[in-house]
Amino acid sequence: MTDAIDTLRAALERAGAVRPQVGGFPHLAESLRQAGVTRCRMTVPSNAMLYLTTAGPVAVQGEPLVTGMVDVPPFDREALIEALRADQAGLTTFPEFVQGCWKAGAVRYDVDLTARTCTYYGADDDAYVESYAAVEL
Repeated sequence: MTDAIDTLRAALERAGAVRPQVGGFPHLAESLRQAGVTRCRMTVPSNAMLYLTTAGPVAVQGEPLVTGMVDVPPFDREALIEALRADQAGLTTFPEFVQGCWKAGAVRYDVDLTARTCTYYGADDDAYVESYAAVEL
């Protein structure tokens, strides 16, 4: 195991311990930022996350949402915002949130931990950007 993986794993464990059920994403993001993560990039249909860290990049492969050939849902900004608000309210698990992103036509998203923004992209590069609050851990 590398330092990058060890550091990321520790940051995720710390975030799990301090993250509140409601409005918890900024706590997760701050834990990652403090551990040297600068960006998180998710490819939604494959459920693959790429963490860019000061110790090196780390890929985490989750359970793919789709296999084989599938039609990509059209980008639906309002449905995406609904999925975001449900997650922010603590009404969904992370896998349910990712599924909501997919159903809303988001094929990838990029979290900039320095700028504190999340940008969600559709297949045609339609985009929705949301900022999140700074928190202290």
